[in-house]
Amino acid sequence: MDLNAVRLLLKVAEERSFTRASAVLEISQPGLSRAIARLETQLGVRLLHRSTRQVALTAEGRAFVETCAPLLAGLEEAERQLADHNIAPSGTLKLSAPSAFGRVVLLPLLAGLLQRHPQLSIETALTDRVVDLVEEGYDAALRTGPIDDLRMIALPLRPLRWIAIAAPSYLQRRGAPRHPDELASHDCLAVRSAGSGRLSPWQFMNAHGQYPVQVEARLVFDSGDPLLEAAELGAGIAQVMEFFAAPSLAAGRVQRVLTEHEGSERPLSLVYPPSRQRSARLRALIEALRANGWCQ
Repeated sequence: MDLNAVRLLLKVAEERSFTRASAVLEISQPGLSRAIARLETQLGVRLLHRSTRQVALTAEGRAFVETCAPLLAGLEEAERQLADHNIAPSGTLKLSAPSAFGRVVLLPLLAGLLQRHPQLSIETALTDRVVDLVEEGYDAALRTGPIDDLRMIALPLRPLRWIAIAAPSYLQRRGAPRHPDELASHDCLAVRSAGSGRLSPWQFMNAHGQYPVQVEARLVFDSGDPLLEAAELGAGIAQVMEFFAAPSLAAGRVQRVLTEHEGSERPLSLVYPPSRQRSARLRALIEALRANGWCQ
């Protein structure tokens, strides 16, 4: 079957006119008519009712078009995706990510991207501020928590896991808590929420699921970035994301505490506008996240 003739038939059916369809398709009207006549001969059925005023599908033609239209749309989409796949990432990828995640996880990943794609540049905002992707011209953003913006596409990534940590020197001096209730008698390191003005609660798990614990802190920060460094110095117990503490845990600068109460997670997503969906730059980023185990 001549797929090009099928495409021509769909356009004639849409325009209900050989004249208008030939103008849209930029081919001659006689050539268009001959192509569809050959298709009718090949199929052995009449597809169109022709008159001097308009063109209409026959019953057979309508059934044929209803079957073929979605199939052709799928083929065209596959062709577009294949063409996009063959385009090497180039230009500037503008990206936003939370500060700690950006420094610990994203920067090594981006360094690898730049090595693999010499024509690619990356502009990254490492900030806990929620940027406006459209207004500020971002290609994508890594965001934690639920995604409420229905205008955006959100690709779920591996969730972030909370853990409690302390330096060996602190644990030798004060001992390790066995239950979150015991944190009241320990030096805790906390973050004050800019939105609520209150200390951010810590998150733990029990048999009933996730539950928060409001700690009293002797050392409070306006962001989570200094928590790890303060914990390493023996200033107290902190709750941080597991990825953030991984290098310090491996080096022995901090140790996990309250491990039986771990398991609380926070969603992580790659968010981008639908207009960026076929971007070779964005595809390269997603492939890098997948290769590093972050895509679910």
